[in-house]
Amino acid sequence: MIVAIDGPAGAGKSSVARALAVRLGFRYLDTGAMYRALTWLALHHGVDLGDVTALVALADESPVEFGEGGGVSIAGHDVTLEIRQPEIDSSVPTVARHEEVREVMRDRQRALGEQGDSVIEGRDIGVVVAPHADVKVWLYADPQVRASRRHAERDGIEVEELADEMRRRDARDAGNTHRADDAVEIDTTLLSLEQVIDRIEALVQERVAATGFSRSSGLERRP
Repeated sequence: MIVAIDGPAGAGKSSVARALAVRLGFRYLDTGAMYRALTWLALHHGVDLGDVTALVALADESPVEFGEGGGVSIAGHDVTLEIRQPEIDSSVPTVARHEEVREVMRDRQRALGEQGDSVIEGRDIGVVVAPHADVKVWLYADPQVRASRRHAERDGIEVEELADEMRRRDARDAGNTHRADDAVEIDTTLLSLEQVIDRIEALVQERVAATGFSRSSGLERRP
């Protein structure tokens, strides 16, 4: 089973997807981390981030891996912490905007999703990466709330500065942020993490009941 979670930055995708995967016993795939890992590797090797051919070759030669607990590695390097640094924040949009790079990464994401029950989060998951996902969710929230959530994750940056940054990012990412027609929308503005997870878990259980079977995760239909 694949659960696809889409939505804009700060809507809670990563926190929700990670915790949901733990609750369901699914694999957690953070597609954004994959672009970050590739960006880290390109910078590590001094690759020009505008050189599409070089980036595609790098992505082909060094597929991103996910370890236990959501660890991220590429080309034998554990980059779980490194990919969250400001330098990566500012550089990853340049890498992710190349359509040729996105195609390579999407193929990798699909391959990882086929390895077992997965919660996949990011952009264009339910539309492009996993259009046949069993459950599709679109998370969104009030822009100011989204900025406040990012503020809690980053020290030394004012909320208003983050709000401005988020507006620019929304505009920049608009081409790769699509809500699937069959996605269930969840406004996370006034919901706790647990409440959001409860709602998505209910959708998963409904899907299991509707199909009449459970997959490798051992999900069972509830009486």
